[in-house]
Parts: sequence; structure tokens; C-alpha cells
Amino acid sequence: MPAIPESTKISLAQRLRQHARDHWPQLAGLHVRYHGQFAYVEGELTDGDRLPLIRLRYGGSASIWGFGLYLASSGKYENQILPTGMSAGTPQEALDCACDLYLSH
Repeated sequence: MPAIPESTKISLAQRLRQHARDHWPQLAGLHVRYHGQFAYVEGELTDGDRLPLIRLRYGGSASIWGFGLYLASSGKYENQILPTGMSAGTPQEALDCACDLYLSH
């Protein structure tokens, strides 16, 4: 798989942070780190705690990514299917999937 271009890393983080600000007020911030073809996304809660949320898998497109959801029960990321039924989608869809699970009460 190709490495994630620097421009894609920048735009990904900007898009995810804006989406979190617009849709997930429970998050005080969003942190993105990269390793190989993966982007790991953590949410920062209002008390400062960080919550691992998703792992995005770059496949050559800045707009469509595969994703794994962090499962606290195993401490690992597991590939998931989005509510759309697809195994890949926008980073915002992946973030919403994780936040629906971990932040909705």
C-alpha cells in the first residue's frame, strides 16, 4: 500500500477535527497520529482523558478509507462495516460510527 502523502495527512486531520466540532460536542479535541498506511484517531474528552476511537486505512484515496473500530474489550482495532454496508467510506462516517458507540447515551 502507498504511504499517506503529507497533504492527505493535513487535510484528513482538518476534516476530522471540523466534523468533531460540528457533531460531537462531547469531544474537547481530536488527535490523529500516523503509522505506515494507518491513521489512528483518539478523542479527547472534556476532562482531558483520551479515548481511542478508530484506525483508518489509506488505500490511495484521500476521501475513501477502510476503518477499524477500537474495541475496549480487546484493546485492539477490528475492521468494521459502516452503517452503509460498505467496508470503506469517508473518515467522517467512520468517526460517527465510533462516536455513536462510545459517546451517545
